Amino acid sequence: MTTSPHADLIARLQDLKRQSIARGRTTASFFLDEEEQAAARTVFPESADVVYDGGYPGARKKRVIFRNAENDFSVDTVCLQAMVDQRFRAIGHRDILGALMSLQIDRHSFGDFWVEEGRCIFLYTSAAMGRFLKDQLTRIGSLSVQFSETDERPVQVFHTRRFEEVIASERADAIVACLAHLSRAEAQRMIRSGLVRKDHIALEKADELCNNGCTISIRGCGRFTYLGVLHKTRKDRIVAEFLQDL
Repeated sequence: MTTSPHADLIARLQDLKRQSIARGRTTASFFLDEEEQAAARTVFPESADVVYDGGYPGARKKRVIFRNAENDFSVDTVCLQAMVDQRFRAIGHRDILGALMSLQIDRHSFGDFWVEEGRCIFLYTSAAMGRFLKDQLTRIGSLSVQFSETDERPVQVFHTRRFEEVIASERADAIVACLAHLSRAEAQRMIRSGLVRKDHIALEKADELCNNGCTISIRGCGRFTYLGVLHKTRKDRIVAEFLQDL
């Protein structure tokens, strides 16, 4: 029998849900990436009692909140901020991640983080981890930083490129072949090798149709959103519109 790659995750979430019921209070998971969220939603779809929250609308990393009562929205997700002077040393996502990893923090302990306009770092995490980071995360690279909690809920802006492509059909292999500049056969091999994800779940069938708004992630090529058909050519091929994450 094949074990689901997310079996441990589902088991931990089921335990959290049981705790919420037994203790009569809201419980929250660690932060999940988009692939983990997709797996979790198959067992715990959003409802009045199950909420996915990353601290702000559109967050990519989110926690699963098991609410015990309909009017209980309590959750301890906080946002930390730190002003930085990057006139002499610029820092980016990799630098921040490296500083967090140097503190031996699990990646599930924090949510989205980014540098805004080169002067302010924002980082979402739990209240308990926030207290730890305010004390311990004092350097990123060669820069000294001081994090504090903010009541604001800043939103990360994801930069994208909108473009058009001519595709043979809305089948996954046709779209992957176009976006990755491969033959149809090569695209099918990538899908069979588990290198392509649709809406953060590994594609299993090359002939699966892509719907408007779905996310297509291709290993080594990037992440795209299929926006849909614009029109057809005289030869009945599809002119489709996409967004690419930059």
